[in-house]
Amino acid sequence: MTERISKSARKRRFKQEEAAAEELSRLSDRDLKVFPGGEAVRSEIIACRGLKGGARKRQVKYLAKVMRQDSMDDLLDYLAEKKGSAVKRTMAHKEAERLRDVVINEAMDFQQFCLQNGEEWEPDWPGDEIASIVAAYPLNERELRQSVFQYTRTRIHSHYREVFRILKAAVDKKDMLDRISPEKT
Repeated sequence: MTERISKSARKRRFKQEEAAAEELSRLSDRDLKVFPGGEAVRSEIIACRGLKGGARKRQVKYLAKVMRQDSMDDLLDYLAEKKGSAVKRTMAHKEAERLRDVVINEAMDFQQFCLQNGEEWEPDWPGDEIASIVAAYPLNERELRQSVFQYTRTRIHSHYREVFRILKAAVDKKDMLDRISPEKT
């Protein structure tokens, strides 16, 4: 996708990753035996032990950085299954919100373009963002376009929630499909 991620959005994403790193830093030796992460992540988790205050915060931030270098999906799945962590659900929720905002902003921009040029705006507007979302996630493109079109045209909040519902279901479905058959992705 061609979206520009703002500095504050990056900070929010890093905070979520740091929350996952904080949970990982509390793993016991027994948990580390079955831990799916790499050796670098394991050594950083062990390095967090015994630290207090600012030193611990710095080490957790570094652990989050090390985690970012590899795929975090296995780590988040591990936290969710073994420790009951909600970090993965929260990240999926935030991703669906981000996708909703991206596609609605694109639709509003194209609607303004059509109004300025005296053209009729239709639900099948051309857009890079919506095309990349449809390519990346298993969803019904027509249903998504119709909901986005309805919200952009009327600004009725129920359409806004419907766009989120569609995208959240697509994010969850993609995650489920990735867990079932990771070699196909």
